[in-house]
Amino acid sequence: MALDASRSPSPRRRPRWWTQAAIIAVFLWAYDAINNLNPVRHAVALAHGSSLMRIELRTHLDPELALNRWLASHVALGRLVGDYYDTAHFVVTLTLLGWIWWRHAPRYRMLRNALIGINVIGFAIFWLFPVAPPRMLSSFGFVDVVAVTHAVGAWSTSAVASQANEYAAMPSLHMAWALWCAIAVWCVRRDRISRVAAVAYVVVTGVAVLATANHYFLDVAAGVATTALATGVAAAWERRRRAAPEPPVPSHATPVLAR
Repeated sequence: MALDASRSPSPRRRPRWWTQAAIIAVFLWAYDAINNLNPVRHAVALAHGSSLMRIELRTHLDPELALNRWLASHVALGRLVGDYYDTAHFVVTLTLLGWIWWRHAPRYRMLRNALIGINVIGFAIFWLFPVAPPRMLSSFGFVDVVAVTHAVGAWSTSAVASQANEYAAMPSLHMAWALWCAIAVWCVRRDRISRVAAVAYVVVTGVAVLATANHYFLDVAAGVATTALATGVAAAWERRRRAAPEPPVPSHATPVLAR
């Protein structure tokens, strides 16, 4: 059977690694630019955080308070959860992104664009609506588990402190990225173990960000919504791009024969 050369699928090459590294560098720069505003946004961020907490208390959507008090009473577990909170966020996400770039190039662009969208939405909200995390609201009884257990990323003692945007609670990018990781795994893996692990990662991350008092329940919900929106837009864009007509093939092109 003969196939027209214009209809034969072109290979989906992965983008060059240095262009992807450049994209990451741009987002790090943007994050740092927002972070530089922290000294003049302290009072506003605390006020926003207190308002969110009062809304949760009135609506009984405040599991973070009970989880935080329980975790604070278990120092060894608190250190473990604190280390998980500080490291898994970047290690798992960037490792998975790199693996998909290397092994699953046809899926890479859509998933990368979804992750870009997540961060664009998150950074816009950080800029417009800075929110201090629950751990800064001592009047509500929260304990900074990461600090008191001396976890690797303790804000008050480690090198991470000077680079972290402490007023970026809403939406929870920890939750948004974790959900993105689960979606990415479901896109490229069909075995039960991988998919169960992906779901477990989302659940554990959600509990960790609440129990360490780094995010509110509403932050977690906003993180889920952010990922859903960004992934939906990225998937729609990818479908539209694939549906676009192929460029015309020169008349001298040699037909491809398929056996």
